[in-house]
Amino acid sequence: MKNPRIVLGLSANWRQFTLLVIINAFVGAMVGLERTVVPLIAGAEFGLTSKAAMMSFLVSFGLVKAFANLFAGRMSDRVGRKRILVAGWLAGLPVPLLIMFAPAWGWVVFANLLLGINQGLCWSMTVIMKIDLVGPKRRGLAMGLNEAAGYVAVSLSALLTGYLASVYGLRPAPFLPGSSLPWRVFYYQSFSFATLGTMYGSKQNWTLDLLRLPRRPDSAHLSKSFS
Repeated sequence: MKNPRIVLGLSANWRQFTLLVIINAFVGAMVGLERTVVPLIAGAEFGLTSKAAMMSFLVSFGLVKAFANLFAGRMSDRVGRKRILVAGWLAGLPVPLLIMFAPAWGWVVFANLLLGINQGLCWSMTVIMKIDLVGPKRRGLAMGLNEAAGYVAVSLSALLTGYLASVYGLRPAPFLPGSSLPWRVFYYQSFSFATLGTMYGSKQNWTLDLLRLPRRPDSAHLSKSFS
């Protein structure tokens, strides 16, 4: 059976590309969700006075994220972009709840381990998937838009959580935006459309009819990338 072909370029794939930008904004928002408030929680609620102890959540996050980035880049060509992205978000789902109801500082550190996995897998995959879509000529633009969306979301999320903390206290209000049902439903609707539209199918039979993408013979090499 002849494989469908994928046309490269931003204009040909702007719907999928836009959804991937939105997804990465959510990835960035997960980081901003805790950066403003967690250091305050360490001192005010868990009685930590050592700066090293307070910053342990950042150390755990950074180390795990580094290894997750390495794993994501290596494994995405073997098991597919979609599976790595889904795994990253599964790791990130409990993070807001763990911080909201943590009875001890160790829970917060553990939440940051999960957040590091989430960031390392999801951020890497959104970069790679955008480059897959636009091709080598526009990969600089793809990278720039990806980073801009992610870090704008980090700053806005940090601003929001800081405001909520100043008005309603350190917990649980600042973390509600990251754990509320509408946020999850909106994300997974976007996520499902992006993954189904751009990467749906098996390695033997590619199906892009959901978005009626045009086909072109010279892009057959992308088949493996979108599994």
